[in-house]
Amino acid sequence: MVDVSTPTKWALRILALGYIFFLVAWPVALVVRETFSDGLTTLTDALSDDQVTGALQLTLMIAVWAVVINLVFGVSISLLLVRYEFPGKRVLSALIDLPLSVSPVVVGLALLLVYNGRSGWFGPGIESTGYRVIFDSPGMIMATCFVALPLIIREVVPVLHEIGDDQEQAARSLGANAPQTFWRITLPSIKWAVVYGVVLSLARSLGEFGAVKIVSGNITGRTQTATLVVEAKYQNFQQSEAYATSFLLIFVSIACLIVVAFLRPKNEA
Repeated sequence: MVDVSTPTKWALRILALGYIFFLVAWPVALVVRETFSDGLTTLTDALSDDQVTGALQLTLMIAVWAVVINLVFGVSISLLLVRYEFPGKRVLSALIDLPLSVSPVVVGLALLLVYNGRSGWFGPGIESTGYRVIFDSPGMIMATCFVALPLIIREVVPVLHEIGDDQEQAARSLGANAPQTFWRITLPSIKWAVVYGVVLSLARSLGEFGAVKIVSGNITGRTQTATLVVEAKYQNFQQSEAYATSFLLIFVSIACLIVVAFLRPKNEA
């Protein structure tokens, strides 16, 4: 361990705190201040707006679906990466990080090219069966799943590496089948990684903007999510409602993180 002098320690602390303050805390505080500049009036007016409430409901629905889908596939992929060896394992691991390095707008455009009902690769065939992907909730859920998938996997994989597979092998040697081993041994060992990954995935899903804007069409009352409402309200000089909607998204995300932080045992932090 490198021995750092006290002045250097304080300088590093001030630098880190200043960076977080100006990048995160101050902008968020300004949104909160603008939301409550007139007391609760701004917030109540926003919640009485059908456009805002409809967008919040749609956002919550999309986020829940995306989290559930990512939970199932995220845990499955994590087990696949840690517990098994197969050709292309490194390629799969690299592809998982792709959503973190690719712009969400590019993701939305790619989905549009593949699932567009007029000229997409699979869109016309899907729409001929009566289902619609682009400019409807399925496309929005797919886009949200894509951008949030790595968050669960990157929380679970390190824990699986840490706990090893000794207990799982012991359970199998005693006659436990794969589902019993997972539910009784593996899942309890990774539960807090899963919970934290779900919370991060939920926060990311609630705040998704670029990819959803491309595949949704931003149709008011139908495919307009909360983040799209923030943009529309701000551009239409309805800043107060834009601030209130932003505050609600911030509040839900921070509340989830706080709840997990208090519930999570200290020895598993």
